[in-house]
Amino acid sequence: MQKPLGAEISHALKARGVEVIFGIPGVHNIEMYRGIEEAGITHVLARHEQGAGFMADGYARATGRPGVCYLITGPGFVNAMTALGQAYSDSVPVLALASCLDETSARRGQLHQMRDQKLAGATVCDWSEQASDPAAVYRLIDRALGEFASSRPRPKALHVPIAALGALADPAPAVPPRPERAHLTHYQIYAVIDALSEAEKPLFVFGGGAVAGAADVPALLQQTGAACFTTYAGRGIVPPGHPWSFGSFLARPDSARVAAEADLVVALGTELSEVDLWRDELGHQGRMIRVDLDPEVLSGLRAGDLGLIGDAAALIRAMTIAIPARNDDRPPCWDAEMVAATRARWRAEVMAERPGIVEVAEALRDVMPAEAMIYSDMTQFAYGAKEIWDMPRAGHWHHPCGYGTLGYALPAAIGGAVARPGLPTCAILGDYGLQYTLPELGTAVELGLPLPILVWDNGSLGEIRDSMVGAQIAPNAVVARNPDFLALARAYGAGAVEPASLAGLQRALLEAFEADGPTLIRMTPALI
Repeated sequence: MQKPLGAEISHALKARGVEVIFGIPGVHNIEMYRGIEEAGITHVLARHEQGAGFMADGYARATGRPGVCYLITGPGFVNAMTALGQAYSDSVPVLALASCLDETSARRGQLHQMRDQKLAGATVCDWSEQASDPAAVYRLIDRALGEFASSRPRPKALHVPIAALGALADPAPAVPPRPERAHLTHYQIYAVIDALSEAEKPLFVFGGGAVAGAADVPALLQQTGAACFTTYAGRGIVPPGHPWSFGSFLARPDSARVAAEADLVVALGTELSEVDLWRDELGHQGRMIRVDLDPEVLSGLRAGDLGLIGDAAALIRAMTIAIPARNDDRPPCWDAEMVAATRARWRAEVMAERPGIVEVAEALRDVMPAEAMIYSDMTQFAYGAKEIWDMPRAGHWHHPCGYGTLGYALPAAIGGAVARPGLPTCAILGDYGLQYTLPELGTAVELGLPLPILVWDNGSLGEIRDSMVGAQIAPNAVVARNPDFLALARAYGAGAVEPASLAGLQRALLEAFEADGPTLIRMTPALI
């Protein structure tokens, strides 16, 4: 039996594994809401479309499945574009479904009209397409889900005219098979193994694209004798305290010296971008092998380097199986005492650059549940913590790395908490970033999420202030009058507390995980 296309879309998504949709209904997209409950999908009401996009992002990062958001024409879609841009830079599978006007060339002055909604979406998404009939809508949904599964996952935007959403449509066709990710050939795998066995001082760099291979990384390091770094997105791939791990200190300028000591660098699932290194080059002098799903990442290789398109996690697994068949484990190629001393020196640098943050971060780390998933914002606290906080599990700390959007942490953590009921989820953000998406606290209260919201309140745009001072610019426009965050949280119906000591902070965090709703925990430099 036919239903309006808006309802059929929800049924099609449900048949394809979608369980949750984030969004805000509006006059232009109400047909998309006709079939949500009937299809058995949970809808989470955001307070702003940007929040809906970030929630879909947080859900996708927590589950590895696509996050979906429903948006209205024009301003609703544009409001979500910041979140879609973040998902693009951080390789997050988000599908944005938006209503759009039926005709914009001959008519002007329509509600929510913009010059080119589809083109606007293309600036922040992998692709942005308009579909005017049911068959095209279903094909594009399947195309998006297939590409999420088989290639570098990045957001897609699908725009459907209002009239088409309300028109009767046949149900979506049966769910098609999805393509698999590219895997390296037998020859390519052994090319990497041969290079590692021939190297005297091999060095791995594990990025977010290698997270799925974390369980096999200790064996790989043992078999190859290699040392390693992780990017911020790759933290947790290497167990905390591993003797040959330089940690997530790639942004330390001195890490270039370490890279130069290696005669082979194997970079797995990482762009080695500016936000990974905070310099133009890694600093290596020897050969590099790079493995990534995205061919663009492999551009810029030097003579003698090797770039391979494939799944980095699958390669890690294949190597741990193939290497023992060839020879015994190699002795360590790096001095563990040197690695430990280097890490200690870099930790001291972070302490000097960001007074108080290391002590607070380590106090939180010591009591944070091992299965906790953390979402952080663009804040000084996160910048310092990401360097010194070793994660016990891969893929459990999410940060808006590439696009660098303020306001990410709270709505993204809500999406993550929705994705993982019964498991601990935590948000870490600064006093300024909190105010970007503070209304989403209402969603967390509405859902009864036991979500600790750790707010580093230094009363200023601290990172910008310090950058101005470093550039010999008189600090300007970096101090704003903050509201009473505790009172605001209580006004929304959330818990609120300001611990007076590190021990009190630890207690507050653990109590927040057991609460029947979110708890805002205000942290200030006075904690130290």
